[in-house]
Amino acid sequence: MNQIPNPRWTGPRIKHASTEAEPYATITVDKVTPIIGAEIGGVDIGNPSEAQMAEIHRALAENLVIFFRDQHLTPEQHLAFGSRFGELHIHPAAPTEGGHAGLMVIKADRNSPRANGEGWHSDVSCDEEPPMGSILYIKQCPPVGGDTLFANMYAAYDALSDRMKAYLEGLTAVHDGEENYRGTYANFGVQDKPVYPRAIHPVVRTHPVTGKKALFVNKGFTRRILDIPVDESTGVLAYLYEHMANPLFQCRFRWRENSVAFWDNRCAQHRAMWDYWPATRYGNRVTVKGERPV
Repeated sequence: MNQIPNPRWTGPRIKHASTEAEPYATITVDKVTPIIGAEIGGVDIGNPSEAQMAEIHRALAENLVIFFRDQHLTPEQHLAFGSRFGELHIHPAAPTEGGHAGLMVIKADRNSPRANGEGWHSDVSCDEEPPMGSILYIKQCPPVGGDTLFANMYAAYDALSDRMKAYLEGLTAVHDGEENYRGTYANFGVQDKPVYPRAIHPVVRTHPVTGKKALFVNKGFTRRILDIPVDESTGVLAYLYEHMANPLFQCRFRWRENSVAFWDNRCAQHRAMWDYWPATRYGNRVTVKGERPV
């Protein structure tokens, strides 16, 4: 009589084998977890060398989100660093700083009705061409709290069963900014626009640089999966959201003043914790344009 295998004894949900990469020559790279995140040292991103820029590109591709400490950036340096990765993205709704259209304000204090990024999301995935990456520079942070969590969507996809991967292949989903953005920035004096972006993207996208597959639905913007019944879409998305939030796929970054986080929106999601009220958290975000997901 065949014994039914116990599903608890099949090993970890995600088997991530880190390969030995070539050493870095101009920066230091200290991984936060084996799955996602690395802290980068030995570089002033306000004035990086060409060799350092090449290794920062590599570190981002290998780790999905990279962190820098003790940076002292002017708005112009922040914008210039972002521009080294591509044309800058202009947010469809958020307030900006100092007349710079590409410099988004990130701020929450005791009087705020909300904080940026409280739920899991990929930035502005409702755009036809969602951002490639986001570079957040925090200048003021609470004495404790205000961490940001990041999750690896390659790992989330890889950990799915082969049957689920086959089911999701070729499906598309609606991403809509209306619910997220209308009235959201009224406390900053920002007037609503007549319409906000809406787009249809694959549920599983292929990263244009690494060629890896990643889940590309998120609680913040994805409204429904197309070409299946609504109740089925609701159930599948609920499962995927729960699956993607597994701590196995995550790292957590504790901010200090003058820290920078740079994440790849094409293969990572993030969530900001608003657990620091009534303290203030303030900084600026520069976002780099991306391409249409495929």
